[in-house]
Amino acid sequence: MPRMSDASISPVSPISILRLTVRYRTLILRLARREVEARYRGSLLGIFWSVLTPLLMVAAYSFVFSVIFQPRWQVPPGANANFVLLLYSGLLVFNLFAECVARAPGLVMENISYVKKVVFPLEILPLVAMVSALVNFSIGFCVMMVIYTIMLGLPPLTIFLLPVVVLPVILFTLGFTWMLAALGVFLRDLRHVVAVLVTVLLFLGPIFYPVAAVPEKIRFVLYLNPLTPALEMSKDVLFWGLLPDFWFLAATILASWALAWLGYLCFARLRPGFADVV
Repeated sequence: MPRMSDASISPVSPISILRLTVRYRTLILRLARREVEARYRGSLLGIFWSVLTPLLMVAAYSFVFSVIFQPRWQVPPGANANFVLLLYSGLLVFNLFAECVARAPGLVMENISYVKKVVFPLEILPLVAMVSALVNFSIGFCVMMVIYTIMLGLPPLTIFLLPVVVLPVILFTLGFTWMLAALGVFLRDLRHVVAVLVTVLLFLGPIFYPVAAVPEKIRFVLYLNPLTPALEMSKDVLFWGLLPDFWFLAATILASWALAWLGYLCFARLRPGFADVV
């Protein structure tokens, strides 16, 4: 296995993330598979927990937010929607982000045995976490499509744009994960701060309610949440059959790529000090 000093994966280049992913793709997939298997090993239902857990969450949130608070989504003419599915789709996108970011501050500490191995590319740990999260996302999405088809019929053709809409979430989540994983080695309290912030982002985004339900003068607060654009565009392509603003989407992807690269650069710069701390 090449050493991390190999110029092909130098963090100086903006395309270093792509090079890192391609070079270690086999190792990333192997570690992600092992992580998914270890998560459910010994449990009675095994990987079915990845289906049951979001369904239980959706059931609880649906009762609270559809029966008690009764939000009203503005549905475009001719569009089909169901509150449970709207909620489920939002939680899928949010959990893709939260699963990686929440564990990021302790990611290196969970893999101390790798820290002092010169030839092991620690930089792939966030990529492993992301692949694992994408497995859960994919399973949850398949479940949602089954429920969607039963309740509303076939989804609009714009659903095929969902991977493009979710791409910025994957990129900026990787950026945050690299940054927090590196800082978490030196700041052990960071995991507690991140846990609170992740919960805040859950409620400061159009998951349980539409953006239109928020008073216009404070609506900007929702857009401080980096997930808000993806949450809105995902509903456009999944339920409303609307095309996203491609210029805005392109700008979001570029900005998210820049954040991912900066996160990777931060991790690479701080990595030499990991062995002294752990």
